[in-house]
This record gives sequence, C-alpha cells and structure tokens, in this order.
Amino acid sequence: MSIAESKNSREVKERSPFFDLYDLRVEVIAPPGAHILCGARPGDWFELRGEMLHFPPGQGFSLYSLAALLPLLPAKQRVLDPYDWMYSDSDVACPDPNCPSTFRITRLGKRRFERSATTATPVPSILK
Repeated sequence: MSIAESKNSREVKERSPFFDLYDLRVEVIAPPGAHILCGARPGDWFELRGEMLHFPPGQGFSLYSLAALLPLLPAKQRVLDPYDWMYSDSDVACPDPNCPSTFRITRLGKRRFERSATTATPVPSILK
C-alpha cells in the first residue's frame, strides 16, 4: 500500500457518519411580458430542503418542468469542484421549446445529515 493510499484509508476511517447537502431554491425566470406556456409566473419558486420539496401556499409547479429539473437537483445539492460545470451553471431551460422561461437553481445554506437517519444500508466494508 502506498503512503497516499494509507493516508486516504485513515481519512475514511476517521470520518464522522455525517454528510452535508445544500438546500436549493428553484425560481422561474422569464423575459418581461413573455407568454409562459407551463402555467408558471415569473418569480414562482420552490425549495428543496434535504430530500423534501417545499412550495409556497397556493402555488403549483408544472409536472413537466419538475421532471426536467429533478435529475439535476441532487447533484446541485452536493459539494462540487469549482471546475465542474454543475458548480457554475444554474439556469435550466423550460422543457417546452416554445416557452421562453428558465429555472434558476440557487444554493441556500448547507444542511448536515447523519447517515444512519437517511439509510439502513451499512457503510461499504472498503470504507471501514
């Protein structure tokens, strides 16, 4: 085992059973006076806190727009390398090619989770 591998192995063993995720806000952005086809209004939003979606009272969100956003949200929640495009790119086009709206994903504060509260699966043996 190399010195680097030995060091990495020790670091993994010494890690606490916690991980951090960013809370996210997704907001509808559109040019002034634009005809939005998904039923949203500029400024509509929802937040992702941990694994839970939170919507303001009385506001909905298009299922098709949400389906386009869902694959991106877990990656945006994680700590990323500044050179990773997911770190810097935060605007997502509406899935309807005729709709001029976009959805802006903004990171809010970090939230800490305990692994045992989020899964029953044990830590893989290579990490122990």
